[in-house]
Amino acid sequence: MEQPNLSTDLVSMIAKLADLKDEHYLNTLAISTMLELLVDKGIFTREEMENKAAELDQFMACSPYPMA
Repeated sequence: MEQPNLSTDLVSMIAKLADLKDEHYLNTLAISTMLELLVDKGIFTREEMENKAAELDQFMACSPYPMA
């Protein structure tokens, strides 16, 4: 049986984390761009967006699932 190479595993995990970081940045950029365009076009205001974000954040703070 072959021994796992911890150095190779560590490098692989670090590379995957770097890929996730890049993907997260690109997703955040795309969402921010869409939100800015919607505000610029008058679809909704920045205040409406802030209010909805606060509402959703409050919903997430109170989990509907029992805590173990």
